[in-house]
Amino acid sequence: MKYRNLLIHLYWILSFFYFEIFFSFFYSGRFFSSGTLHAFLFGSTFALSLSVIFSASSPKFNRIANSIGLFIVGFIYASQLVYYRIFNTFYIAYSVENSGQAFEFADHAFFGIIENISEIILLFVPFIFFMIAMKLFRFKIHRNLKISVVIIMFVVLIHLSAVALIDEDNRSENSAYNMYYHANHPDFSVGKLGLMTYMRLDLKRHLTHWSPKLTTESTNEITSFVINDNQNAIKIDFDALIENETSQEIIALHNYFKGQKPTEKNEYTGIYEGYNLIVITAESFSYLAIDEHLTPTLYKMTQEGYLFKNFYTPIWGVSTTDGEYVATTGLIPKSGVWSFKLSSDNALPFTLGNRLRNLGYTTKAYHNHTYNYYGRELSHPNLGYDYKGIGNGLELTDTWPKSDLEMMRVTLPDYAGITPFHAYYMTVSGHMRYVFNGNFIAKKNKALVDDLPYSESVKAYLATQIELDRGVQYLLEYLEDSGLADETLIAISSDHYPYALTYEEIEELNGGKIERDFELYRNAFILYTKNMIPVSIDAPASSLDILPTLLNLLGVKYDSRLLMGRDIFSNADPLVVFYNKSYITDQGRYNSRTDEFMPTAFQTNNEISTIVDEKFYYSSKILELDYYSKILEFTEKTKD
Repeated sequence: MKYRNLLIHLYWILSFFYFEIFFSFFYSGRFFSSGTLHAFLFGSTFALSLSVIFSASSPKFNRIANSIGLFIVGFIYASQLVYYRIFNTFYIAYSVENSGQAFEFADHAFFGIIENISEIILLFVPFIFFMIAMKLFRFKIHRNLKISVVIIMFVVLIHLSAVALIDEDNRSENSAYNMYYHANHPDFSVGKLGLMTYMRLDLKRHLTHWSPKLTTESTNEITSFVINDNQNAIKIDFDALIENETSQEIIALHNYFKGQKPTEKNEYTGIYEGYNLIVITAESFSYLAIDEHLTPTLYKMTQEGYLFKNFYTPIWGVSTTDGEYVATTGLIPKSGVWSFKLSSDNALPFTLGNRLRNLGYTTKAYHNHTYNYYGRELSHPNLGYDYKGIGNGLELTDTWPKSDLEMMRVTLPDYAGITPFHAYYMTVSGHMRYVFNGNFIAKKNKALVDDLPYSESVKAYLATQIELDRGVQYLLEYLEDSGLADETLIAISSDHYPYALTYEEIEELNGGKIERDFELYRNAFILYTKNMIPVSIDAPASSLDILPTLLNLLGVKYDSRLLMGRDIFSNADPLVVFYNKSYITDQGRYNSRTDEFMPTAFQTNNEISTIVDEKFYYSSKILELDYYSKILEFTEKTKD
């Protein structure tokens, strides 16, 4: 009986172990992984710390405090599971701080709870058992200083042991060591360290304004390239900038970009100079939805336009707006924050809106959802657009989701008569949930998919993509009737693959297995203008390449060194990077999850891994330090 005072401490340790292994199974399909020991050790420190705090007062207080504590911890695990099942990532401290608009999608959370209720109940088992068996625990007032000191020392010892174990880990890209000290990757962090340790590190990094560090060092000497008129570059005297700069971080950026080789102009440079430009980021669009009969307009544009056979739309792990950020800025988002919103205070001289506005274009942007969701009322004007969404000038029928077709009908008269023009759209018709009851667009187009041999979710998803197709069809017809079709270039890409569908449903739509580390992110990039000669492109490319490619096609002056993507038509080596720093080149693939190269004969891994690491690091620094403003007097020169 004398040990019953210690039983609550043991119960907390066992509870955390329970939370971690069951949570691991629910999100990854495995009870145990390479990170289980780390999760158990760090979890034990959490457990003992909480049990000491919740057992430091009167018996009545201790019972209440432990009950509330177990409930809150269970709620955290359950809420992360529901969030993961909906958004395919974990929520972060920054998102919680900016969660005021989340109530617009309260129905998603409600259905997420209903659909995962059995797992949620299991995550509350420690709380439920404690409430039932509370009498087993003795909550006598503790006044023995020695016991408290011993427990505290034990907590410190376990924590130091966990850290020492991590320090002995390998230094591969997604090792526990890198997750603990350098990287901010939610999925890998949870797998390698456990959910609570990931959340602790994320909160700490959020509060301390954490900045990523380079995990590899370039062995190349800094070379200054001579700039000429045959390159997509601006003559910038980096040496003078370095000489007059005191910030070591800015100097490092100057040196990095000074050493980048600019891309050469090519046979596609300026072939659409002076053309109107319409760019569409389509919500959850997938190449798997392109069908000759179901989405005939999108099919026509892929067959008669540029056909990118090896194009990818990576998902970036923080917010869905990261996909927009990549396509419109040519930069990699910083993990742990909403990069698009933070960029609204920065100079962004190379975006299409800012570049083309300087050339006399009318520049408009539209989003058929709440205008300030994800801070778009800040980011989009900063991109160079007159921006309208629901609530600040765009009026559409009140449905959920709203119609892409209706958005085209309402907005085209805004700008199509004022040439040259550039319009940017972020659509919403393809938004989850993919059901017929509760999704207006899916229900609207239900009859067109009823006879398809798919599950209800897949059919509902395809019904939403039909609305995008109709919107694009209306766009083409409007341009044709207005005499603008021959001089308008249209680009369509996705913000991310339709992750609201399960893997099994995506494979059902594909008609076969889809490899999860790379092929899951394969997508379409539609680039089209009327009466063009179709062109097929085999080289790997991604949404990071959209901005430099369009700038080159339009013949707009820009500096290819200062963007992280590449002009797809240039002679630069293709490189597709993913959030976990896996990558694809024209020679092979590197899978950071398994630390494997495919094919195995691929020998340039260390060099390319360094390039990838630098792209992530310097993209974050551009955002943090407002780097473009430091060289704005050069980058604003667009007409010389």
